[in-house]
Amino acid sequence: MSYSLVLGPITVLLLFSLVLHIAICVWGYNDARRKGRSPEFALLVVLGLLFFPVAGFIVYLLIRNYDQSS
Repeated sequence: MSYSLVLGPITVLLLFSLVLHIAICVWGYNDARRKGRSPEFALLVVLGLLFFPVAGFIVYLLIRNYDQSS
């Protein structure tokens, strides 16, 4: 079996995952800023998404609509 047959799809999958990860981080920052959150909060969102991609995404989706006035 040729290594190029195995490494080709793996490389494509890794590149796709990297692009998706970066896109989710950019979306998280922009969404936090659009919702009126501070730049510091938006940076924490990005750090959470960078270091804990799946858990950070789920947590952010849960807290993004939380109204602080109630």
